[in-house]
Amino acid sequence: MTHPYRSDSTGGRHARLLQALLCTLLLATANVAAQPTLSSAVAGRATANVVAQGLEHPWSLAFLPGDGPLRMLVTERAGRLRMVGADGKVSPPIAGVPPVHAVNQGGLLDVAVAPDFAQSRRIYLSLAQAVDGGARTAVISARLVDLTLTDVKTVFAQADIVAGGHHFGSRIAIGRDGSLYITTGERYVAKDRAQSLDSHLGKVIRVNADGTVPRDNPFVGTPGTRPEIWSLGHRNMQGAAIHPVTGKLWTNEHGPKGGDELNIPAPGRNYGWPVVGYGIDYSGQKMHDTTSKAGMEQPVHYWVPSIAPSGMAFYTADRFPTWRGSLFIGALAGEHLARLTLDGERVVAEERLLVERKERIRDVRQGPDGFIYVLTDERNGKLLKVSP
Repeated sequence: MTHPYRSDSTGGRHARLLQALLCTLLLATANVAAQPTLSSAVAGRATANVVAQGLEHPWSLAFLPGDGPLRMLVTERAGRLRMVGADGKVSPPIAGVPPVHAVNQGGLLDVAVAPDFAQSRRIYLSLAQAVDGGARTAVISARLVDLTLTDVKTVFAQADIVAGGHHFGSRIAIGRDGSLYITTGERYVAKDRAQSLDSHLGKVIRVNADGTVPRDNPFVGTPGTRPEIWSLGHRNMQGAAIHPVTGKLWTNEHGPKGGDELNIPAPGRNYGWPVVGYGIDYSGQKMHDTTSKAGMEQPVHYWVPSIAPSGMAFYTADRFPTWRGSLFIGALAGEHLARLTLDGERVVAEERLLVERKERIRDVRQGPDGFIYVLTDERNGKLLKVSP
């Protein structure tokens, strides 16, 4: 039997070949409407130098501002937050991180640095949090003083408590107005809640930096809804970034077998899960009657078979002009770094880098020095510095 979470766990290549065949056969008979143009992915070349290693399933990377040598915060899913220097030196675990639900895909997840960090020392962490009856996705804020977190506060905590250790999301993207966009998963066993406005599951959440609800959120004042909701109908979003020109939020999410999506979530819009989609069930059975439905948005781009997308970043630096304007996305099951060429909000080409390394790419960020930095999701995880 195929493992139901293979896209976000280490799986055999034979299983992925079977997945591709099943997706092709079943989707050939699907009602494909309003399908976005899919570009042919080509293999590309890039150089990757190891900056640090020995990280246990690192999940997220963030750069601290300053004029000195690069300093990076890296989360390890087991519940540790570390400082990594440009020389590759890894600090002891930073003190003060709250306990996490480090089960399967759960644990310490994203890290983001407040825009005013130089004054406030504020950072944000997302995590799977154990509570009575199961676990939930939560986001905290804290002040980083030397190698200790102080003034720890909960900014967001899901109302839904679900047993198990899968599909927590969870990325944090900071909007131009300082609000926090938080991506959540539908927790796999509760997929229908992605369509429910009284549930935080399968949603993009938007809150202010202090956890209050922005007055312009789309469902504020609507009875029976969670006012933190920005958009709905998502599966398991593990990538999020703010477009450097438009300021819009872009996200990616895991499909089941095939049907991974790239979206630009707009306020109040419904992105279809589990009603419509381009993937099939882990059993190989067809999941959706159609790939489109009135009132549900189409993805900007999708992948069949699945690449299991994770962290992502827009490239804006001048160091590598051929990469400027590209969107980089880490692929877990696909074991590569995807570079998408954009024409406005359309994907017109896809290049796959680092394929030869055969490593699961969990996060990708642009460094202040103009290089691309990625994390590999392994027991002996690495921080890599990438250039063309």
